[in-house]
Amino acid sequence: MRLSSSKDVAHTGRGQAGVTCGKGQPFPTNLTSLSCTPSSQQEEEEEEEETKRAMSEASADQSSYFDRPRFVVKKVLAKPQHEGQGAVVRRSIGRMELKFLDPFLMLDEFSVSAPAGFPDHPHRGFETVTYMLQGSFTHQDFAGHKGTIRAGDLQWMTAGRGIIHSEMPAGEGVQSGLQLWINLPSKDKMIEPGYQELQCEEIKRVEKDGVEVRIIAGEAMGVNSPVYTRTPIMYLDFTLKPGAQLHQRIPDSWNAFVYVIEGEGVFGSLSSSPANAHHALVLGPGDGLSVWNKYINPLRFVLIGGQPLNEPVVQYGPFVMNTEAEIDQAIEDYHFCRNGFEKAKHWKSQS
Repeated sequence: MRLSSSKDVAHTGRGQAGVTCGKGQPFPTNLTSLSCTPSSQQEEEEEEEETKRAMSEASADQSSYFDRPRFVVKKVLAKPQHEGQGAVVRRSIGRMELKFLDPFLMLDEFSVSAPAGFPDHPHRGFETVTYMLQGSFTHQDFAGHKGTIRAGDLQWMTAGRGIIHSEMPAGEGVQSGLQLWINLPSKDKMIEPGYQELQCEEIKRVEKDGVEVRIIAGEAMGVNSPVYTRTPIMYLDFTLKPGAQLHQRIPDSWNAFVYVIEGEGVFGSLSSSPANAHHALVLGPGDGLSVWNKYINPLRFVLIGGQPLNEPVVQYGPFVMNTEAEIDQAIEDYHFCRNGFEKAKHWKSQS
């Protein structure tokens, strides 16, 4: 059971004729090839300037909870766009304004009603994390895995050397959630695919002083998630009641960001401008984040952070590797149903 990232395949046009693997598995040939490496000097200088401005605005806040508090250095609105087969997503990471935040490749907030969805599509070289907010989605793959994840459930899929699957809405009305793509280090890109799945009640939850957190990965308030991550990751779902505040430590060397699901809040400094739903907030360097809900409605957001891999990234739609030669190999393996895609030759998802 896992809702994967058909979205990246889909944005190139799923209905087009293209390379096929085995029996009628369409794979568009006009996918955009993207090659990127760790942040350029110009990007680092721009981020440093943003951090200095944020620290200047925060200078009036004398009571910091951290030695080096993190401030918001970039704010991106995730605008609706069509993906898959009639589905709508709000993409924050993975768009022009924020192409990549090592080790994170993409974050989509999806909103889908049947018959729309994400039909059969491949992946190689990374992990997809699907977290359902409302409704349910059914996942099938070419290895025979099938299941349904519902509101509050989590599926952490390691695509590794290759997988083909479908993700389709399982109920009536709007089905919504978040899907995060996490890059795999070069040493793990060709491992066997695997799944970690947690039902809503299995995700650790803590509540204190008007703050509730669901610990999807990593640690918060002294409680750890049982999810194993190949790259050190934190993925925390916070809800702050009106008037509540949060102070969460983040390892200094990690990249981190916030995605606001609902409500409005102040992040990083009391003097910062508020951020509301559908905004991604990239955080500058530091050892922790402070958040305040100064408004009359609850504030819900996810805080996601991870250790950068600092490796070259070459992405071609649903394949993410380290070199162009490895991408060429992935396309060839998919086309000829080999080296991880053998089971695709006679497989098609069942409606």
